[in-house]
Amino acid sequence: MTNTRRTFLMTLAASGAALSAGAQAQAKLDEKDPQAVALGYVADATKADAKKFTKYAAGQDCANCALYQGKAGDAMGNCPLFAGKQVAAKGWCSAWAKKA
Repeated sequence: MTNTRRTFLMTLAASGAALSAGAQAQAKLDEKDPQAVALGYVADATKADAKKFTKYAAGQDCANCALYQGKAGDAMGNCPLFAGKQVAAKGWCSAWAKKA
């Protein structure tokens, strides 16, 4: 009986941690987040401030950035610059780098 209870409690703890990590990974980056503001992040690349961020060029977006970790066709994906939050595939920030 003790092993069954112990196994159940360990499984419950592991499941809770996995759900918590999954929920954090799914958080959408807010454009008003201080890090997002500092890097000029916008969820729609066509709304990037081209005067302020002269590096921006039409056609650049998170989906074709070297830092973007989402799969092709995903609407959202992870970016190491914004840990625990997802960026829009159609978004842009000043750290954009051409995907190799």
